[in-house]
Amino acid sequence: MSDLVTAREELMAVAIGDLGALLDRVETLAPQLDASRMELLRTSAELGEQVAAYSKRMDEITENAKVQAVKHIARRADAMARGTVDTQTRAMEEAARLVFRNEVSPALQRVTLPLQEVAAMARKGARPWERWLLHAATAMLSSAISWAMAAWLWLR
Repeated sequence: MSDLVTAREELMAVAIGDLGALLDRVETLAPQLDASRMELLRTSAELGEQVAAYSKRMDEITENAKVQAVKHIARRADAMARGTVDTQTRAMEEAARLVFRNEVSPALQRVTLPLQEVAAMARKGARPWERWLLHAATAMLSSAISWAMAAWLWLR
């Protein structure tokens, strides 16, 4: 039994030696773990700052995209409004032409024909002395013929 005890003691001695080596390794690992933890904290803080900067930049980009979208919509709406105004203007011009052709032109013709006749009469009446001259010439000729007939009858 002494062999078992010595083997057990030997195993215990080896286990204690391994435990000592393990504790030495853990002791050397502790500063490295602490350094890793500190590096993780620093990296986490940097990452937080980067996320905040990224978030701010994304907000700026989003705001710029909104402004550009509104400007684009305004330009398109303005172009559509101009196109609509042009279309409506052409339609109104065509409607006005149709109204004048179908409604106003016949009425104007009915009014202008008598006015043209009045204008022609006015042109003829622009020289009223011609009429009086014609009447005077007719009266003188008839008077001369009457005198000539009276003279012929008297002389006979």
